[in-house]
Amino acid sequence: PKLPTESLAIEAIHLSKRVADESGELIILHDVNFTVQAGSTLAIVGASGSGKSTLLGLLAGLDTPSSGTVKIDGTDIFTLDEDGRAILRKAKLGFVFQSFQLLPHLTALENVMLPLEILDQQKAAEKAADALEKVGLQHRLQHIPHQMSGGENQRIAIARAFVIKPRILLADEPSGSLDQKTGDQVMDLLFNLVQKEKTTLILVTHNESLAKRCGQHIRLQSN
Repeated sequence: PKLPTESLAIEAIHLSKRVADESGELIILHDVNFTVQAGSTLAIVGASGSGKSTLLGLLAGLDTPSSGTVKIDGTDIFTLDEDGRAILRKAKLGFVFQSFQLLPHLTALENVMLPLEILDQQKAAEKAADALEKVGLQHRLQHIPHQMSGGENQRIAIARAFVIKPRILLADEPSGSLDQKTGDQVMDLLFNLVQKEKTTLILVTHNESLAKRCGQHIRLQSN
Protein backbone atom coordinates (compact mmCIF):
# COMPACT_ATOMS: atom_id res chain seq x y z
CA PRO A 1 0.00 0.00 0.00
CA LYS A 2 1.17 3.51 -0.79
CA LEU A 3 2.20 5.49 2.26
CA PRO A 4 0.43 8.78 2.91
CA THR A 5 2.70 11.64 1.91
CA GLU A 6 2.70 13.20 5.39
CA SER A 7 4.30 10.05 6.85
CA LEU A 8 7.25 10.26 4.48
CA ALA A 9 10.38 12.00 5.77
CA ILE A 10 12.36 11.76 2.51
CA GLU A 11 11.51 10.93 -1.09
CA ALA A 12 14.17 10.52 -3.78
CA ILE A 13 12.52 10.78 -7.19
CA HIS A 14 14.39 9.77 -10.38
CA LEU A 15 17.56 11.20 -8.85
CA SER A 16 20.62 11.29 -11.13
CA LYS A 17 24.02 12.96 -10.96
CA ARG A 18 26.35 13.29 -13.94
CA VAL A 19 29.58 15.25 -14.26
CA ALA A 20 31.73 16.03 -17.28
CA ASP A 21 35.33 14.85 -17.29
CA GLU A 22 38.12 14.62 -19.88
CA SER A 23 36.70 11.43 -21.38
CA GLY A 24 33.13 12.71 -21.59
CA GLU A 25 30.29 12.30 -19.13
CA LEU A 26 30.68 10.38 -15.88
CA ILE A 27 27.49 8.96 -14.38
CA ILE A 28 27.75 9.00 -10.59
CA LEU A 29 24.10 8.17 -9.84
CA HIS A 30 21.40 7.04 -12.24
CA ASP A 31 17.65 7.16 -11.62
CA VAL A 32 17.63 6.52 -7.86
CA ASN A 33 14.15 6.18 -6.36
CA PHE A 34 13.14 5.45 -2.77
CA THR A 35 11.01 6.70 0.11
CA VAL A 36 11.80 6.71 3.81
CA GLN A 37 8.95 6.75 6.30
CA ALA A 38 9.21 9.14 9.23
CA GLY A 39 10.94 7.51 12.20
CA SER A 40 12.43 4.63 10.19
CA THR A 41 16.04 3.79 9.35
CA LEU A 42 17.70 3.39 5.95
CA ALA A 43 21.21 2.12 5.16
CA ILE A 44 22.89 3.16 1.90
CA VAL A 45 25.58 0.59 1.08
CA GLY A 46 27.91 -0.03 -1.82
CA ALA A 47 31.56 -0.20 -2.77
CA SER A 48 33.85 2.82 -2.60
CA GLY A 49 33.10 5.07 -5.56
CA SER A 50 29.50 3.91 -5.96
CA GLY A 51 28.11 7.35 -5.10
CA LYS A 52 27.01 6.87 -1.49
CA SER A 53 28.30 10.20 -0.19
CA THR A 54 27.11 11.97 -3.35
CA LEU A 55 23.61 10.63 -2.70
CA LEU A 56 23.74 11.83 0.91
CA GLY A 57 24.81 15.29 -0.27
CA LEU A 58 21.86 15.40 -2.67
CA LEU A 59 19.42 14.32 0.03
CA ALA A 60 20.69 17.19 2.20
CA GLY A 61 20.51 19.70 -0.64
CA LEU A 62 24.26 20.33 -0.34
CA ASP A 63 24.64 19.32 -3.99
CA THR A 64 22.21 19.65 -6.90
CA PRO A 65 21.14 16.73 -9.11
CA SER A 66 21.48 16.56 -12.89
CA SER A 67 17.87 15.37 -12.96
CA GLY A 68 15.20 14.29 -10.51
CA THR A 69 14.53 15.76 -7.11
CA VAL A 70 14.30 15.20 -3.36
CA LYS A 71 11.35 15.93 -1.11
CA ILE A 72 11.75 16.46 2.63
CA ASP A 73 8.45 16.38 4.51
CA GLY A 74 6.74 16.87 1.17
CA THR A 75 8.79 19.95 0.20
CA ASP A 76 10.66 19.71 -3.11
CA ILE A 77 13.99 21.05 -1.87
CA PHE A 78 15.26 21.94 -5.34
CA THR A 79 12.43 24.42 -5.85
CA LEU A 80 14.15 26.36 -3.02
CA ASP A 81 17.19 28.56 -3.55
CA GLU A 82 20.43 27.92 -1.64
CA ASP A 83 19.32 30.10 1.27
CA GLY A 84 16.00 28.28 1.43
CA ARG A 85 17.72 24.90 1.50
CA ALA A 86 20.07 26.13 4.23
CA ILE A 87 17.11 27.21 6.36
CA LEU A 88 15.47 23.81 5.83
CA ARG A 89 18.70 21.99 6.80
CA LYS A 90 19.03 24.00 10.00
CA ALA A 91 15.41 23.30 10.94
CA LYS A 92 15.12 19.60 10.08
CA LEU A 93 18.50 17.88 9.55
CA GLY A 94 21.28 16.66 11.80
CA PHE A 95 24.64 15.42 10.49
CA VAL A 96 27.28 12.98 11.77
CA PHE A 97 30.46 12.56 9.72
CA GLN A 98 33.33 10.08 9.75
CA SER A 99 35.79 12.89 10.52
CA PHE A 100 33.69 14.39 13.37
CA GLN A 101 33.83 17.96 11.92
CA LEU A 102 34.26 19.53 15.35
CA LEU A 103 35.75 23.01 15.66
CA PRO A 104 39.16 22.33 17.28
CA HIS A 105 39.37 25.52 19.35
CA LEU A 106 35.93 25.10 20.94
CA THR A 107 35.17 23.00 24.02
CA ALA A 108 32.79 20.05 23.85
CA LEU A 109 30.06 22.26 25.33
CA GLU A 110 30.71 25.08 22.84
CA ASN A 111 30.71 22.68 19.88
CA VAL A 112 27.30 21.34 20.88
CA MET A 113 25.96 24.82 21.63
CA LEU A 114 26.85 26.06 18.15
CA PRO A 115 23.78 24.81 16.20
CA LEU A 116 21.50 26.09 18.98
CA GLU A 117 23.10 29.53 18.80
CA ILE A 118 22.74 29.55 15.00
CA LEU A 119 19.03 28.86 15.50
CA ASP A 120 18.93 31.58 18.20
CA GLN A 121 17.53 29.13 20.76
CA GLN A 122 17.32 30.04 24.42
CA LYS A 123 19.27 28.19 27.15
CA ALA A 124 21.84 26.88 24.64
CA ALA A 125 24.41 25.96 27.30
CA GLU A 126 21.83 24.09 29.38
CA LYS A 127 20.53 22.15 26.36
CA ALA A 128 24.06 21.35 25.18
CA ALA A 129 25.09 20.08 28.61
CA ASP A 130 22.00 17.86 28.69
CA ALA A 131 22.84 16.47 25.22
CA LEU A 132 26.40 15.70 26.32
CA GLU A 133 25.09 13.94 29.43
CA LYS A 134 22.96 11.71 27.17
CA VAL A 135 26.12 10.55 25.38
CA GLY A 136 28.00 10.04 28.66
CA LEU A 137 30.30 13.06 28.43
CA GLN A 138 29.03 15.25 31.26
CA HIS A 139 32.60 15.16 32.68
CA ARG A 140 34.13 16.49 29.44
CA LEU A 141 32.24 19.76 28.95
CA GLN A 142 35.31 22.00 29.06
CA HIS A 143 37.69 19.77 27.08
CA ILE A 144 38.64 20.59 23.49
CA PRO A 145 38.71 17.88 20.78
CA HIS A 146 42.45 17.10 20.82
CA GLN A 147 42.23 16.36 24.57
CA MET A 148 39.80 13.51 23.90
CA SER A 149 39.71 10.17 22.10
CA GLY A 150 38.18 9.54 18.69
CA GLY A 151 35.24 7.80 20.30
CA GLU A 152 34.63 10.74 22.62
CA ASN A 153 34.83 13.18 19.71
CA GLN A 154 32.24 11.17 17.78
CA ARG A 155 29.99 11.21 20.85
CA ILE A 156 30.29 15.01 20.89
CA ALA A 157 29.37 15.05 17.18
CA ILE A 158 26.33 12.87 17.93
CA ALA A 159 25.29 15.18 20.78
CA ARG A 160 25.66 18.18 18.45
CA ALA A 161 23.50 16.46 15.82
CA PHE A 162 20.73 15.55 18.27
CA VAL A 163 20.67 18.76 20.32
CA ILE A 164 18.41 20.51 17.79
CA LYS A 165 16.06 17.51 17.81
CA PRO A 166 16.33 16.96 14.06
CA ARG A 167 13.57 15.23 12.16
CA ILE A 168 16.17 13.47 10.00
CA LEU A 169 19.73 12.41 10.85
CA LEU A 170 22.20 11.91 8.00
CA ALA A 171 25.25 9.86 9.02
CA ASP A 172 28.21 9.30 6.68
CA GLU A 173 30.40 6.35 7.81
CA PRO A 174 30.06 7.47 11.47
CA SER A 175 32.20 4.61 12.81
CA GLY A 176 34.63 4.55 9.88
CA SER A 177 37.57 6.16 11.69
CA LEU A 178 37.11 4.26 14.95
CA ASP A 179 38.41 0.86 16.06
CA GLN A 180 35.89 -2.00 16.09
CA LYS A 181 35.07 -1.91 19.81
CA THR A 182 34.75 1.87 20.00
CA GLY A 183 32.79 1.97 16.74
CA ASP A 184 30.33 -0.62 18.05
CA GLN A 185 29.81 1.37 21.26
CA VAL A 186 29.28 4.62 19.36
CA MET A 187 26.80 3.00 16.96
CA ASP A 188 24.87 1.42 19.86
CA LEU A 189 24.56 4.92 21.29
CA LEU A 190 23.48 6.37 17.94
CA PHE A 191 20.78 3.75 17.33
CA ASN A 192 19.50 4.08 20.91
CA LEU A 193 19.12 7.83 20.49
CA VAL A 194 17.46 7.42 17.08
CA GLN A 195 14.93 5.04 18.60
CA LYS A 196 14.32 7.13 21.72
CA GLU A 197 13.90 10.40 19.80
CA LYS A 198 11.96 8.75 16.92
CA THR A 199 14.42 10.28 14.47
CA THR A 200 14.56 9.21 10.82
CA LEU A 201 18.07 7.86 10.12
CA ILE A 202 19.83 7.76 6.75
CA LEU A 203 23.10 5.89 7.24
CA VAL A 204 25.89 5.60 4.66
CA THR A 205 28.15 2.66 5.49
CA HIS A 206 30.33 -0.04 3.98
CA ASN A 207 29.79 -2.11 7.14
CA GLU A 208 27.27 -4.85 6.28
CA SER A 209 26.53 -5.80 9.89
CA LEU A 210 25.83 -2.16 10.69
CA ALA A 211 23.56 -1.85 7.65
CA LYS A 212 21.53 -4.84 8.87
CA ARG A 213 20.50 -2.83 11.93
CA CYS A 214 18.49 -0.54 9.63
CA GLY A 215 14.96 -1.32 8.51
CA GLN A 216 15.61 -0.49 4.82
CA HIS A 217 18.63 -0.95 2.58
CA ILE A 218 19.73 0.55 -0.72
CA ARG A 219 22.74 -0.91 -2.49
CA LEU A 220 24.48 1.31 -5.03
CA GLN A 221 26.47 -0.30 -7.83
CA SER A 222 29.76 1.16 -9.01
CA ASN A 223 29.63 2.47 -12.55
